[in-house]
Amino acid sequence: MTGGRDQRGPMERLVGLAALLRHAGPAGEPAANLLAWAGWHDAKDGISQLQREFRHLNSLGWRIENIGPVGEGAIYRMTTVDNRLKIRLTPEQQTALRRAVLLVDREDLAQRLDLKGDSRPSSITAVIDDAGHDHSLATVIGGLRNQAIIRFRYNGSVRVVHPDSVRTQQTRWYLFGREGDGEKVKAFVISRMSDVHTDPPGTAQRHPDPRRTGLHPMSWEVDPPVEVTLSSPDEYVADVRRWLSAPTKETSDGTTTELVYRVTNRSALRARIYQLGTRVRIVGPADVRDELIDELQMMAGL
Repeated sequence: MTGGRDQRGPMERLVGLAALLRHAGPAGEPAANLLAWAGWHDAKDGISQLQREFRHLNSLGWRIENIGPVGEGAIYRMTTVDNRLKIRLTPEQQTALRRAVLLVDREDLAQRLDLKGDSRPSSITAVIDDAGHDHSLATVIGGLRNQAIIRFRYNGSVRVVHPDSVRTQQTRWYLFGREGDGEKVKAFVISRMSDVHTDPPGTAQRHPDPRRTGLHPMSWEVDPPVEVTLSSPDEYVADVRRWLSAPTKETSDGTTTELVYRVTNRSALRARIYQLGTRVRIVGPADVRDELIDELQMMAGL
């Protein structure tokens, strides 16, 4: 043969070791048996050669660990995880998926993702910890998962909510659900909740045909509805539509366009106006414009 070493032998050994470990299951396979099978039982440093093979298997998505008692012979156990993650997902996508698994408390998925308790990256839970309302969020997610009524104080009132979903946008978490016997799905900012607790599992009712709130934050009913008029030069109107979605009304004089929006989430509106910058201007109402100015002054320390 030409062009390098014959890789058939090493590949067959790698596959054979994986098969032995897979067959051994949770009990694992003693290192002595693995060395004997590989023909390294008389090797000067067979364990190092074995661990080198394990590194190859680890890089392909398997987890191999020594579960033998301290001071005794090594026993290696292999855990099969979802190899496709390392092939198809970027590191950022893997982190996002692992964060979701932690939020829903799915231990079976955590095992499939190779997410051991002592090796979970701190960045996975940073979003919850930094938000300062991890206990409320965990309680809300538990209520949703157990289909339980969620009770909490919100804007000075006690709320009794049948949960529908939990979503996040720009590090802010929202509970969507129906109050009491109401038919309308409302949004509640979880960081604004207090005294959050749930009734027993199964007490919440799911509407047979729920009117789901759209994924776009501008459609979330966080605040009382208000009609907001914006102005933008015609060349930037496409940018405004992209950030704020389609307006309820739109008129142009040939150079400038006025766009009217029904706003039920003022925080989302302000965040998108900051992104648009000078491409858009608030025409009215005055209180919405004043809120934006006050927030900018607060951020500037004025």
